[in-house]
Amino acid sequence: MEKLIITAALTGGEVTRAQQPNLPLTPEEIAEAAYECYQAGVSIVHVHARDKDGNPTQDFEVYKEIKERIEEKCNVIFQPSTGGSIWHTFEERMQPLLLNPELATFDAGTCNFGDGVFMNPPDYLTGFATEMLARNVKPEIEIFERGMIENALRLVKAGLLKEPLYFDFVLGVPGAAPGNVDDLIFMKNQIPEGSIWTVAGIGRAELPLAMHAMAMGGHVRIGFEDNIYYRRGELAKSNAQLAERIVRIAKELGREIATPDEARKILGIRAS
Repeated sequence: MEKLIITAALTGGEVTRAQQPNLPLTPEEIAEAAYECYQAGVSIVHVHARDKDGNPTQDFEVYKEIKERIEEKCNVIFQPSTGGSIWHTFEERMQPLLLNPELATFDAGTCNFGDGVFMNPPDYLTGFATEMLARNVKPEIEIFERGMIENALRLVKAGLLKEPLYFDFVLGVPGAAPGNVDDLIFMKNQIPEGSIWTVAGIGRAELPLAMHAMAMGGHVRIGFEDNIYYRRGELAKSNAQLAERIVRIAKELGREIATPDEARKILGIRAS
């Protein structure tokens, strides 16, 4: 099988220190968490920025500082969020793309998200896709519901998304597709042949979906954005601890771990 790409979603936009005392919030803490994950075998770090009070922000300068601090430590792939939090405007969400990252998230449609609604109307999709194409940023297409795959394929026909596509099945978000193995298999079977895919299981779905994805030839996302526990009732010590477990399981399954440069080659993104 292809070498395994591990993504670590370090912080997210919803988790708090009250829920997970080890949550990295400052640029220094996020960069250090990225480095620890890189040492564990992670090749992509998915980043949500926080302001000085720990609140979610899409501010360009904060993302810039995080990116620079990570690059000082290692060559892990920096992947900022264009999703932000559900209250951020389109313009705010666009700011991290001004850094010309190698990779960025591309949320492919609107869905219920906990107690709110994550808005991604057609003009948002066109706007993000156009900007990423112009800046040579590889989109990681975030799929929360089946219809979002069709949204992405329409953008392929319009020339705004280029194949091979890279999908992330985000499963288990309250209000969207559940985090069941059947749902993962169904989603995987709907994407174009030759596409690359990873899975982000939310909460207790993280580990079982990761294990199935590895056996199916897919890739894996872990981290505090998706899951704050190591096992039931036991908070994880760090994002790296979650990554280390995936590396151990992957080795038992015979999946070698991709380095950042190997991940760049698999994904077809420009070398750093």
